Order: sequence, then C-alpha cells, then structure tokens
Amino acid sequence: MIHEVDEVIKRLLEGGALSGSGIDISFEAPTRDWAARRNAPAVNAYLYDIREDAKRRQRGQASVRDERDVVVRRRRPPRWFRLSYLVTAWTKQPQDEHRLLSAVLATLLPRELLSPDELPGALGALGLSVPLTVAGLHTESRSLAEIWSALGGELKPSIDLVITAPFPAYPEYDVGPPVTEGAVRLRGMDGTLDGSPERSHRRRQPIPAQNTGERQQ
Repeated sequence: MIHEVDEVIKRLLEGGALSGSGIDISFEAPTRDWAARRNAPAVNAYLYDIREDAKRRQRGQASVRDERDVVVRRRRPPRWFRLSYLVTAWTKQPQDEHRLLSAVLATLLPRELLSPDELPGALGALGLSVPLTVAGLHTESRSLAEIWSALGGELKPSIDLVITAPFPAYPEYDVGPPVTEGAVRLRGMDGTLDGSPERSHRRRQPIPAQNTGERQQ
C-alpha cells in the first residue's frame, strides 16, 4: 500500500501548481550524497514515519457482497496507518525553493480527502476515502531537528504531509452459499424417531424486484 500512496502524492504534485514545470518528484532520503548528485530542481517527499492510527481501529468482521447483494466473503476491518512525509524543495536559490514550497501548498491544501476513485490498485479497491493533512501540528515522536541530524544534512524549510491510509487486515475468507433445502423429522410421543418419515423443506429464493413500478405480492 505504501507504494500506492507514493503514486498518489506524485500524481497530485505533478498535476497541480507544478504542472508542466518539469520539476522532479523524488522519494529518496534527502541525504548529503543525494543533494550532491542532484543537478536539477526537485521536490522531495521523504517518508520518515509510519505508525498506526489506533483511534480508527475497529473490531468484528465486515461482509463483502456481490452484484446480487449476496454475502460472498467476510473480512476484518482494515487497519489505518499514518504515513508522514517530509516535503522539501531543492534548487540553487532559497527564493526558488520558497516558490516551490508555495506551489506545493497551493496544490495540497484543497485536498483534505481523497475519494476511492482517485486511489490506485488495492488501495482504491477498498472503497474508502483517505484523509490528507498538510503542515499540521507535528505530533510524531521524532523532532524535525532529529530527522535532519539522522540524514546528515542541514535543516531546511519543509512541509509535513500526513496521509492516513487503510491497510487490509487478513485473513479474508469465502462464505458458503445460503441454505435453500433441509430435512425435518418429528419425534413420537415416546421421544423416539422410530417410524418418523423425513420431510424435506425447500426454501424459496427471493425473486429480484423488477423495475416496473409495481410492488411484489
């Protein structure tokens, strides 16, 4: 799922205020070596923290239905994880970096919620909207100074981007078809089944309502 969130971020940045600019979108760790190899303006979105959003955890099971509204599978509710990205701009001039960061803010601030049809692959198949938080209060255990120190670089202006994404909880298993026929035997007055015939019972399947404007009887 994480790589699919990367795809979402890349598509958002390339299609917003930076559209047509040719700015490179990178997900590599912005270390000194990476900065030295860079030879063109870039926006870097470094994934620095992954942790579960325990407040969103749900218990029980969810039913998966087919096009006939019949339950075909059951699965546990997904687990939600906060993916925190450190978004920075890299050019030769600080003023140009600030312009790039302004373009990133202009692109991401209107996108507080991503609908399922905007999400790729298995992430979109879950049918859940994904919240997006830009430049919010930094609540993770590591400070930005600690992150930059670990990267071996100097502190730069950055935007904290958090996408809370669902991850499917396994296992998911098929369910059997609905029971449509059974057998009943009645006990005699003495409590035995001697001589009691077996009576079969067939359950009628509901007939889908036709779109005729008439109610079924």
